[in-house]
This record gives sequence, structure tokens and C-alpha cells, in this order.
Amino acid sequence: MKSRLLAGTAAVALALVGALLIIVYANGADARAMATTNPRKVLVVEKPIPAGTPVNEMASSLVIQDVPAAGIAATALTSLNSKAGTVAAVDLVPGEQLLAERLVAPEDVKKEGGVEVPTGLQEVSFQLEPQRVAGGRINVGDHVGIALNFENGAYKAKLEDATTQLTLRKVLVTAVQRAPQASAAKTEDGANPQDTTLPEGSLMLTVAVNDVDASKIIFTSINGSLWLTKEPTDAQDSGPRTERKEVVYK
Repeated sequence: MKSRLLAGTAAVALALVGALLIIVYANGADARAMATTNPRKVLVVEKPIPAGTPVNEMASSLVIQDVPAAGIAATALTSLNSKAGTVAAVDLVPGEQLLAERLVAPEDVKKEGGVEVPTGLQEVSFQLEPQRVAGGRINVGDHVGIALNFENGAYKAKLEDATTQLTLRKVLVTAVQRAPQASAAKTEDGANPQDTTLPEGSLMLTVAVNDVDASKIIFTSINGSLWLTKEPTDAQDSGPRTERKEVVYK
């Protein structure tokens, strides 16, 4: 009886030791794999940080992580020592590296963070891919034209050809939120080729419109699609024109 008990105890002990060895080996394998990527420690956002948050209040929302060298942005920060007195220029989301350009002087946030909404208008937001927003080159304070598109038309009860109309004109943009961007590599002369780098991710835009136009944007976002033009206030306006197959070449 004692021999069976001892044998059972030994088997359990061996199983525990085996499990521990497997865990240790797995952890060691992960560490060895990470070591081959030449990791560096950088600051990474762990909890959401709203735009305007002072840098001295960010510590609890940041962590230092080992990131493979190939995946580190050129302006990623390793500490906040050189950023005293700055604030978050935009909303910072968990998982993104903290970039130097995300921390700016408080007065710069006021310039970039939004514009005053004209009396009588209200704000509405929608999300689009860069190709639908003039290549992502829309900024706060710009004016845009908003085209409403419907795959089966928007006029008749029965199905018809697709229709597009640049319905809303010279609409004021009050806020722009962009997905985190990887920093572009510099050219040999030290320039940053921003004009040739394709934008990544989607954009969340907020515009100021009246109540009727707000409902048009919401309806089309759900039942159709939106496409924007970058439309300065002095851009030509030839009036509403609905595009469909039979007239698009005219």
C-alpha cells in the first residue's frame, strides 16, 4: 500500500515538474524569438488618453514595452522627460506607440482641436476610408462637398440604376480623427516623402450642418454611401446634378 502511495506521489511530482519545465521552455522560446527582432523599449498607450490631457497626468495610462525594431516608429518616445508642459494633441488609443508629434503645446491643441460651430447648426460624425475623403487630406476648418450615393437609385420606389449627387456643398469640418499612422522612412536627402505615402486606416469626420442635412448624412451612411470632395468656399457650384448611367457621359 505504501509503495503504491509513494509511486502515485512520485508520478504527481514528476507531472508537476514536467509542466513547470514546459512553461519555462515556452517562456524561454518567446524570449529567444523576441531577442532575434532586436527589440527596444518604447512607451505604449495602455488606457485611452483624451486630447488635451497634460503629459504629467499620462503616466498611469502608459506602459513601457519591448517592440521589435522593425515595428518602431521613427518618433516613438522612450520617456516623457523632454515633454514637460505638453498635452495630447489628439485622442490616444490603447495599443499605439506614443509619438513625439502627439504631444504639443496647450495653445496648439486649441488651434488644431476644433472650430466653433456656427449658430443654428449641429454636428454629426461619420467614418470613411481615405480614398473617400480626398486621400485623407481633410483637416479641421476645411470645407467639403458631400456626395450621396445609392446603388439602386434614390428617386423611385422600384429599383433603378445607381445614382450619385453632390448634394451638400461647402460643409464646415469641425473635427478629424485619424487611425495611427506608421512614420514614413526618410529619403536620402533627409526629406519625409509625405506626398507619396499612401494613407492607412479610416478617418472619423465631424461636420457642422443644419438638421435636415444631418438626417441626410445619417440616412445615407446607413442605406447608401458617402464620398467627399475638398471644396473651398470659392469653389464653383454649378447646382445639383444627379449622375446615373444614361447621363454620366453628357
